[in-house]
Amino acid sequence: MKITELSIVFILIFFPLFYILSFHTQDAQEANELAYRYKTALQTAVMDAGAVMHQNEKQHAEAGYDSAKFVKADKELALTTFTQTMALNMGIQDDKEAIQHMFDYIPAIVVLDYDGYYIFAKETEMTGEMEKSHRHVWSPKKPYTYSDSDGNSINFTLDGYVYAYDAGAGKWIEGFQQELASNSTIPLLQDSTTFEQVRRSRIVTRIQEELADVINRHNEFSRRNGVAYLFTMPLVSQEDWYNSINDTGIMAFIQGIAVGGQKINNYAIGGGRLVKKTAIIGGIDPETGIKYHYPATCNPGFRAEEVFTTARQAAARGYFEYDCFAQVSLLSEKTEPVLE
Repeated sequence: MKITELSIVFILIFFPLFYILSFHTQDAQEANELAYRYKTALQTAVMDAGAVMHQNEKQHAEAGYDSAKFVKADKELALTTFTQTMALNMGIQDDKEAIQHMFDYIPAIVVLDYDGYYIFAKETEMTGEMEKSHRHVWSPKKPYTYSDSDGNSINFTLDGYVYAYDAGAGKWIEGFQQELASNSTIPLLQDSTTFEQVRRSRIVTRIQEELADVINRHNEFSRRNGVAYLFTMPLVSQEDWYNSINDTGIMAFIQGIAVGGQKINNYAIGGGRLVKKTAIIGGIDPETGIKYHYPATCNPGFRAEEVFTTARQAAARGYFEYDCFAQVSLLSEKTEPVLE
């Protein structure tokens, strides 16, 4: 057989194989790009939701002075922001039906508040119509609860503050763990190290158990709609769990979206940490009449006139910067004893 005939036979045999291989390679590349797009969309949506969840206009919902974590999470604003960002990144922002269908692949959204958590998930709605028998709703706030064999009950928070029932004393108490250790009979409150370990572990376990139940119910709804994918409890690392309960925040899970021959199974965590800034006071020196601005932690004895969030705002209103540190140093020199 001539070399040209062998070449033709080689092409006829191996060209279909090369074509199929290149087709699958291209398909795998497109699947990876799509999976990365969904992953990025989820992470961005959660980060945006976490960034806005503390915006409010109510004084009682602002951070308390005793704890920087004592803030009220706005779950509705977080959900709206999450939905808008997710839809925008997926190119369905103008399609309400597609947005609604998107939540078929989101078994749960968890909002971690200071003293409890909410889960946004699909629940049964008694309408009498099978195709409209479920919808996504927020759960009531679920506290981070713990109880021991002695009948004591503790509601944890995201820091050391607790609401507890002291069975030995027969009364409810509240306060920081270190404050309650000396006047409580609850064993867990006596040791700070053990308390912190149990607090973190209990919060994580409580949310994990709740998520498992929510995802099981989501599987029931999915089977009714003919979805063959089995939603499972996400494999979240223990480090991510502990980081997520360090501050108020939001967690979202996405599963079952077909990408090539695979299904996307991912989660994202967005923190809602609130960094409290020291207020800037605009005051007037009663001796000179000069307007100064200084941090609220400084007390030069001036008559306070205005409060600002930044020094730039105070300067724009005509206040000069007051050097509190130089004043403190001067006072220290004046009060230093003279050694003979």
